[in-house]
Amino acid sequence: MGLLDRLRKEWFIIGIVLVITFARLEPSVGVKGGPLKPEISITYIAVSAIFFNSGLSLKTEELTSALMHVKLHLFVQIFTLVFFPAAIWLFLQILSLTTINEWLLKGLQTVGCMPPPVSSAVILTKAVGGNEAAAIFNSAFGSFLGIVVTPLLLLLFLGSSSSVPFTSIFSQLFMTVVVPLIAGQHGQPVNACRSHWRASVIMEVESRI
Repeated sequence: MGLLDRLRKEWFIIGIVLVITFARLEPSVGVKGGPLKPEISITYIAVSAIFFNSGLSLKTEELTSALMHVKLHLFVQIFTLVFFPAAIWLFLQILSLTTINEWLLKGLQTVGCMPPPVSSAVILTKAVGGNEAAAIFNSAFGSFLGIVVTPLLLLLFLGSSSSVPFTSIFSQLFMTVVVPLIAGQHGQPVNACRSHWRASVIMEVESRI
């Protein structure tokens, strides 16, 4: 495999490295209220676009079938919201014996109690050829579940928690995950017609060359 073919195959990972490098050099571009307006462009537009695209590409039968993988969903949620926070807690007990700042350790534990980000989980699963439908369900379900479970985990491991704006978080997840996914499903006939028209045009052009 040539260098160019390798770059095309690994475009996503390369893109991540480039974006992280740029963010390290120019962090002010991506801060809240900055030129990119991540509180809008990322939180709403980018996430909605990802799930809308998934809705367009996945058949309804695939999404329905993914709902039936109960053992898979139990494993993913238990690993994410039980095993991983506990493993992080044990690891931090060792780190607490060092000179690492206490608040840094608490921050790591807080991150360990969070559900997986919906967009990253879907994109990475799709990039490696995994079960995208199952990833969508577990990402969305884990995020909704995290609204209740994460504060309880923080109370258990850190001894403190805070109030959660349940309504606003629920509505945000619903509008950026569920609605775009359903819209993508309903947009499949239009997308199929467009793909068929494009293929017809290409075939017509090739036949005249």
